[in-house]
Amino acid sequence: MPTVSVNKEALFKKIGRSYTDEEFDELCFKFGLEIDDVVDDTETGVSFKIEVGANRYDLLCIEGIARSLRIYLGLESPPRYQLLPAKEPEKYKLIVKPAVAQVRPYVVGAVLRNIRFTQAVYDSFIDLQDKLHHNIARKRTLVAIGTHDLDTITGPFIYDAQPPKDISFVPLNQTEVFRSDVLLEKYSHDLHLRDFVPIIKDKPVYPVILDQKGVVLSLPPIINGNHSKITLNTRNVFIECTATDRHKAQIVLDTLICMFSGYCEKPFTAEPVQVEYPDGEKIQYPTLQYRQQETSVSYCNILTGVEESAESMVALLKSMSLSAKPAGPDTLMVEVPPTRYDILHACDVAEDFAVAYGFDRLRDDMHMPSTNTVGQEFELNYHSDKMRLLLSQNNYIEVATFSLCSKSDMGEKMKINLEKEQFVRIGNPKTMECEALRTSLLPGILKTVAANKHISLPLRMFEVADVVVKDSCPIATQGTGARNKRHLCAINYNVRAGMEVVQGLLDNIMIALKVPFTEEGSLQGYYLEGKDYPSFFPGFSGAVVVNGTHVGCVGLIHPEVITNFNLNNPAAVLEIDLQKVMELTEFGH
Repeated sequence: MPTVSVNKEALFKKIGRSYTDEEFDELCFKFGLEIDDVVDDTETGVSFKIEVGANRYDLLCIEGIARSLRIYLGLESPPRYQLLPAKEPEKYKLIVKPAVAQVRPYVVGAVLRNIRFTQAVYDSFIDLQDKLHHNIARKRTLVAIGTHDLDTITGPFIYDAQPPKDISFVPLNQTEVFRSDVLLEKYSHDLHLRDFVPIIKDKPVYPVILDQKGVVLSLPPIINGNHSKITLNTRNVFIECTATDRHKAQIVLDTLICMFSGYCEKPFTAEPVQVEYPDGEKIQYPTLQYRQQETSVSYCNILTGVEESAESMVALLKSMSLSAKPAGPDTLMVEVPPTRYDILHACDVAEDFAVAYGFDRLRDDMHMPSTNTVGQEFELNYHSDKMRLLLSQNNYIEVATFSLCSKSDMGEKMKINLEKEQFVRIGNPKTMECEALRTSLLPGILKTVAANKHISLPLRMFEVADVVVKDSCPIATQGTGARNKRHLCAINYNVRAGMEVVQGLLDNIMIALKVPFTEEGSLQGYYLEGKDYPSFFPGFSGAVVVNGTHVGCVGLIHPEVITNFNLNNPAAVLEIDLQKVMELTEFGH
């Protein structure tokens, strides 16, 4: 979760009350915040590091925290955010060119008119942008914010994308003109900006925002131009946010406007900017939309375990910056302000109601439930842990491999024809390594051995984990068409194959499971039956049979499989269906 550093003295001044550290910690706890640390600096004084929920974008600055706490304490009512008519609508608009569709297709904008900056306000303004960049904007990949001194530039503004060699300007806090591709090369070594360079560096065109005279306002998502730099003397601020996600851009813009429009000559107001897209679409930003969220009194009471009236809920929700009114016998209509994009469902309203009511006051039911059960460990997991202990005592190292794997690892590299296999495919895999769910633990173990070839031989590894198989039985699969099976797989990788090593391990496992060795063909006990498998060397593999049922295999890995996994020594392997073994023995009953 993000942590916001706020000066103690400045925060208390904005709240209008003073607290001891313990009292303020208690207040934050009641409101749903947490003080992570208290820092005493000789230069800046005492600061609180406050941990904020990742979805509460309105609490990422001192303005938002102070305003929310004042409303919570009843010291002020929630402000009403308004859009004023644009003074020069044709002059202050953003014209989007078709080329931007190749890089960052969306842009939003707004104007803060007659704002008053102090050094503290300016620092908070910059810090909030940084917090939004790293939080909802996902390090500027989704949204990038640009803020400019409106009085230094001429509208209408143009959002275009041009070849890197065609863009030259003086970047923020610089005095020299740089070509954009040269600038990105310079910033690829900059501590603060190097993480953002790869977002556009390899694109054929770079996004750029220009004014009517061709002055470069910004090269999103990297840096603004120095020409329109905001200073403490700036009175009118032009804000633009370029984005790959239009909705996220709207959230970022509304948050920035709501937090700092309070410093405008007419508080909590902003002027709109019209965005004109190449297809003729025209959208006005910011939205500053108040929307309605319906919930029920009984629903909130059930979730929180209290019995409050609709009137009581209305008062409590007001302390959380939510205006509400009864709309029926059991219905509340809640007006969600543009600062609260985290309110998505009636349960979010119930959560705010619980915070306002006080978690420490929520009812603690001491009644016994209507049904009484005693929990215990799932038997399969219990015996799986016993197997892990047993294999560790046999000098095998446990590994944990991924359940997702590539079809190549499962098929071609294992000399298996996947067209004849019933396995679960991933519908829309993001990488080739996540194309299917494994049906065997062996490919993952072979990849682990290959990654640890630098370790001295022998390498003995094991894994006890689930594989996934297709199954048409609705009871077994709960309607999914697939089910999990618990497998055990062990490998002995050495200069000599050591088949006797894994066979000895199998004997140990069966002794632990109280399954005696028996003659081939018997329906009681276990034995090995000669059988060839595609992944094993012909004539050097066999099936493990328990009580007349095949439960696994043991053998020498085929040389081609060894080569396919970039290995160069022989390996002997044991893999059994541990779940089936348990079902066939007394441990499954």
